[in-house]
Amino acid sequence: MTRTERRLIAQIAANESWAATPDRAARTAPARRALDQKFLDAADGDPVRAEHLRKAHFQRLALKSAKARRRSKELAAEADAADAELRDLNGGAA
Repeated sequence: MTRTERRLIAQIAANESWAATPDRAARTAPARRALDQKFLDAADGDPVRAEHLRKAHFQRLALKSAKARRRSKELAAEADAADAELRDLNGGAA
């Protein structure tokens, strides 16, 4: 089995699992509690500091995502430019 096939099988299984989950919030509650506890522990039990740590965490994720999207857009533009250059070199033939 190829890597792609394994990935597709895993995605199918995950989608079927979520489709069979009547209460999504209940299913994810333990993970959400654990993440909240992680921030609370890092803030030495101070809920205000924990909330700021939580916000900072998600802002870091947003920044990382924005950088990745920008890089993806840049790479796509470079690929388009390379394709155009190849077309020009081949006299416009595709």
